[in-house]
Amino acid sequence: MRLLSAVLCITTLPVFAEPVGQDWFASMPPADIVFLGEVHDNPTHHVHQAKAIREIGPASLVFEMLTAEKAARIPATLPPEETLAEILEWEASGWPDFALYHPLFMAAPKARIFGAELPREAARDAMRREITESFHGDAARFGLDMPLPAEQQAEREALQARAHCDALPEYLLPGMVAIQRLRDAMLAETALRAFEATGGPVVVITGTGHARTDWGAPYLLAKAAPELEILALGQFETDLGDNPPYDFWILTDPHPRADPCAAFR
Repeated sequence: MRLLSAVLCITTLPVFAEPVGQDWFASMPPADIVFLGEVHDNPTHHVHQAKAIREIGPASLVFEMLTAEKAARIPATLPPEETLAEILEWEASGWPDFALYHPLFMAAPKARIFGAELPREAARDAMRREITESFHGDAARFGLDMPLPAEQQAEREALQARAHCDALPEYLLPGMVAIQRLRDAMLAETALRAFEATGGPVVVITGTGHARTDWGAPYLLAKAAPELEILALGQFETDLGDNPPYDFWILTDPHPRADPCAAFR
C-alpha cells in the first residue's frame, strides 16, 4: 500500500456560494478507498463530501452512521428523501438531520451502500470485555490484539476526556478509547469488504477523528491491506497547525451550535 501523502489546506467562508477550492475536487489523486471526514453537524463539510463523491464516482459508499442491518434495507433504486429516512429510522438514530446526509446518497445513486456503525449495545459490551471479543472480524489483522503504545493511550484518553467535557470518571477513559478503536476497526474492515465486493473505488463517510492516518481507520486499513491505495481527507473547524494526520484537510468556519459542555458548568 502507498498511502497518498500530498497535503492541501482549503479555507472556506460562508460568503461563498460554492466551496472554495472546488477545482481541487476535480483533480483528486486516484485511490482505491477514500475516507471523507466531517464534523457531523457542519453543513459545509457535507457540501464538500458530496462534491468529492460526484468526482470520484464510487462503486460503494460506507457510512459510519448506518449499521450493516440498516444499510441492507436500502433498495437498489433510492427512494425519495423522506422514505429513505424512514427506512433507515434516521430520526431515532441520534445523528444530525438526514437532510445533511441525503445529498451524499444522491451524489452516487447507483453505489452499493455499506454500514459500519457500532451498535449501542455492542459499544456497551466493549466496555465490559476485551476488545478482541467485541470485534466480529479478524481482530489481529486490524491490530486490536495489541495494546496501544503508552504515549498514544494517554493522548487518546485525554482526547476522550475533552470530548466528554471532562465530565467522565477517569476509570472510564480506557473503555472509551477501546470503543473508538473498535469503531476505527469496523470502518476499516467494512471499507475492505466493500472494496472486495465491488472492486472500488470506495468512499467512507465518517467523523474526522476516525479518518486519521496515524491511528484511525485509514491506518488500520493500511496495515490490513497494504496493497490498496488509501486517501484520507479531514475537515476541521479549528486550525490544527501545519501537519494534522491526514493526506488532505479543509478548514471551515464553525457551524453555530449550543455549547455541549454548558450543562456541566
